[in-house]
Amino acid sequence: MASETDRAALADEVCLALKGCCPGSRAELTGSLGSGTADAFSDIDIAWVLPDARFPDCLDRVVAVLGGVRPVDSVRLDPDFYRSDRRRLLFVRFAGVPLFWRLDLDVRAASVADDPHYDAENPAARAHDDEWSRPASALANAIGAVKAVARKRDDEARGLLDRGFARIGEDARASGAWGHDVARLAHAAALREPSLSDLAAQVTALAAQHVGGSAA
Repeated sequence: MASETDRAALADEVCLALKGCCPGSRAELTGSLGSGTADAFSDIDIAWVLPDARFPDCLDRVVAVLGGVRPVDSVRLDPDFYRSDRRRLLFVRFAGVPLFWRLDLDVRAASVADDPHYDAENPAARAHDDEWSRPASALANAIGAVKAVARKRDDEARGLLDRGFARIGEDARASGAWGHDVARLAHAAALREPSLSDLAAQVTALAAQHVGGSAA
């Protein structure tokens, strides 16, 4: 079974690869791994700060760089910063690692590295509706809900599931039978985007393993 030591090693390898592909950049752990408060369900948060002039080039290369660390299963861009000139947020899933270990890679040009609000409310930075996958986003909510229930945060899980259903236009809400709820959301997402069927099955199995079908 994969361990938290394995996760830390993967995070270190990612940081080294990112820095190696762009001299003058910096890559560092943030979030719970960076603060030392991670638990077994924590994902990998990394901030990658690039010289402004290298921002476009490094974005073009980043998936190949990450693939050199571990085969990449999928990459999804946060729609809020999809068109930003100096900021991106990538959600990366590596093949063969636990679903909980998503890499959330916050990429910024150095000139806005210390501005958490840069382009946050800029409509021009946001993706068009056909440039991002609502079903994939709903599946991310389903995984988040499994984490929340495992952490005894039922209200958070309910909110994640309800927003996931709404995101794909599904007239459903969380019932508190968590395993069943996650399976319903995963199934609905896969119906809307069949290429996600394998991931949906993994999410359903994850819920069965960690939260079962018990009511809140």
